[in-house]
Amino acid sequence: MFESLSDKLQDVFDNLATRGRLSERDVNAALREVRLALLEADVNYKVVREFVGRIKERAIGIEVMESLTPAQQVVKIVNEELVKLLGEPAPLDLSGPPPNVLMLVGLQGAGKTTMAAKLALRLRKQGQRPLLVAADIYRPAAILQLETLGRQIDIPVHNEGTEVAPSSIVKNALRLAREKAYTALILDTAGRLQIDEAMMQELEQIRLVARPADVLLVVDAMTGQEAVTVAQGFHERVPVTGLVMTKIDGDARGGAALSIREVTGVPIKFLGTSEKMDGLEPFHSDRLAGRILGMGDVLTLIEKASDGISEEDALAMEERLAGGQFDFEDFRDQLEKLQRLGSIQDILKMVPGMGQMAKQIDAQDLNSDLKQIEAIINSMTTQERRLPNVLNASRRRRIARGSGTSVEDVNQLIKRFRDMQKMMKQTGMLGDQGSKKKKRRRRRQREPNSDGILASLRQGRLS
Repeated sequence: MFESLSDKLQDVFDNLATRGRLSERDVNAALREVRLALLEADVNYKVVREFVGRIKERAIGIEVMESLTPAQQVVKIVNEELVKLLGEPAPLDLSGPPPNVLMLVGLQGAGKTTMAAKLALRLRKQGQRPLLVAADIYRPAAILQLETLGRQIDIPVHNEGTEVAPSSIVKNALRLAREKAYTALILDTAGRLQIDEAMMQELEQIRLVARPADVLLVVDAMTGQEAVTVAQGFHERVPVTGLVMTKIDGDARGGAALSIREVTGVPIKFLGTSEKMDGLEPFHSDRLAGRILGMGDVLTLIEKASDGISEEDALAMEERLAGGQFDFEDFRDQLEKLQRLGSIQDILKMVPGMGQMAKQIDAQDLNSDLKQIEAIINSMTTQERRLPNVLNASRRRRIARGSGTSVEDVNQLIKRFRDMQKMMKQTGMLGDQGSKKKKRRRRRQREPNSDGILASLRQGRLS
């Protein structure tokens, strides 16, 4: 979502880096470009004015003008002010006696129903027992969608159809939650195409009945500055405790996300990153600022890896590598786990300094290559995957026919695989076969992250 803004800010900082010591004129010229970049990104003009003013006040001071690395100091200041603009992270309020109620509000089409299911899945992973409540009686499709999502993630849905008043549905759901010891109640309320009096009165009634721990306003990031107006309208009638920005993986310019916290004073709590049920990230201002400024976001990448790769899998791979074992089955498993983290482009953008490389990658070509590799490996027998040395010419021809590729493609993959094995041995990632005693000694000497980038991330560090 912030790609255009990120590119323009990076150009400004690159230009500053070529100037050595900076004059006040240089700083003013750079800040003029920053202001234009923010306005083009649809950031609220009052927010832009105050934001740039704070940066200018600091940037023409002693800390920059007398610094040995003035351009880096300017980037540091912009980063700090961006973090301040986005606001402090605010976790969900689950401190009260169960069931804690989370009430989702917002306009129709913002993604409330999908977000309710995503939140329920996230809470269950944290040890909660969530219950979804279909309180949107005006759209039968919304009830059907919530029940479908509930079955998909194996979380119960309380549904009383379209004839019962929403406040009564919520009251009955609360009674059921207490009887069956559900710890969290997630209310999917009705939306409209625009804010109206009838909707607000209904939300007020639901709020009085449910007494929610959190009222979360779900806002579509694609609506731009209109999202800020919507947030203000809801907050005036139904005091909102947190914001959830959806569709940030789209091509929106990002201005709403940068403006909404400053204008409304309500913290952003979550970002919806995809349509998948695990496409939900807790909001961290420092991480988002790092992404916008091209500094990467290693912590989020580590969390994604931790969610996608179990500790048992990581330890098992470490044992195999330490014992000198790495075959085509391991290679295929690692590719599958890597793809669970998202697209290669998104992963590279989270690694500091790799943003430019991400832009140079053709995602379609890369996906095509990965599918071809999987097809070739899947066309091998179990013996061939585990003992690549048996792959003679006739076997390679059979694999090429089975995978719909050429013998040259198969030969190229086998060559890459062997090159990878050699590299892993040279870097110490892949141990030699030997006695168990030697293996144990090597494992004690080996760093915990020796099983490659996936297990490195799983352990919470990068090699």
